[in-house]
Amino acid sequence: METAAKPGGFFISFEGPEGGGKSTQIHRLATSLAEQGYPVWTTREPGGTRVGEMIRPILLGRQHIPMTPWSEALLFTAARAQHVEEVIRPRLTRGELVLCDRYTDSTLAYQGYGRGLDLDTLRWLQAQATGGLQPNLTILLNLPVETGLSRIPRPSQDRLDRETASFHQRVRAGYQEMAAADPRRWREVDATAEEGQVAQGILALARDALQQAGVRPAEKRSA
Repeated sequence: METAAKPGGFFISFEGPEGGGKSTQIHRLATSLAEQGYPVWTTREPGGTRVGEMIRPILLGRQHIPMTPWSEALLFTAARAQHVEEVIRPRLTRGELVLCDRYTDSTLAYQGYGRGLDLDTLRWLQAQATGGLQPNLTILLNLPVETGLSRIPRPSQDRLDRETASFHQRVRAGYQEMAAADPRRWREVDATAEEGQVAQGILALARDALQQAGVRPAEKRSA
């Protein structure tokens, strides 16, 4: 399994149930790391490229569009393949820190554990689409399903937000199972805590992972 190998290149993904504050926390972490001198790029899935942003409203629009589980999985994966080729891999190769709002684990959680698609087939599909590229660190923003969904106003909920409570419970359980199976990569954060406290915890985890990987801010690399 490939990870970002060039000195300075480091890939962090943010995962978790709905309403965990991933978008907020990814930007807070990006700001903190940039202030320390790291070259940081933030991106999201589906999205991050012209192709991905065209696919996004099909998958996450507020209208209910009937879609088979495999159609859903393949659309997410198609957007991801373009994203890795066009954005993520080139920036890692240049030595940047890439922070991504969702990645392959979302497909396993939502379409695998949530929809019931075969996990081994989904893992194979993700490996093909990404060339086996995995994050160096995955932050799991974990919180109860009811708490997360209550944070999203009904008019703002997308087609996945509006799935059944049992679907979201399966997704959350899937995330917890994946995190337990790979403690080297995953770090769990209590997303019910105050926003600033969550941000501090994530920053500490990121600093520790960067230090262990020997990744230093840009000015320190050239010192």
